[in-house]
Amino acid sequence: MTDAPDKETAMSDTARRAAEILKEHRASIDRLDAILVYTLGERFKHTQAVGKLKAEHDLPPSDPMREAQQIARLEDLAKRADLDPEFAKKFLNFIIAEVIQHHEKHKEQQD
Repeated sequence: MTDAPDKETAMSDTARRAAEILKEHRASIDRLDAILVYTLGERFKHTQAVGKLKAEHDLPPSDPMREAQQIARLEDLAKRADLDPEFAKKFLNFIIAEVIQHHEKHKEQQD
């Protein structure tokens, strides 16, 4: 007779450890999701202020040169962060489109 754990116990210990690791990863993901949401909230506060300022001074809602610079900057940041630059570009394009909509609404309210 040996004192070695049987296969079932070893698998059970492995599954339990995997579940613990999974729980830790998910907790980190939840914290990061909260950070993303609050960060986007802060970003949109500033873009709303920019939209109002543009509307008050009859500036166009969209600034293609600034948008291109931001996309290039974000792609570079993504590469340095080991994030797919194409994903980062799509993400920023989505945000930019939303911001432009807000700016257009502010402009309509001024007219």
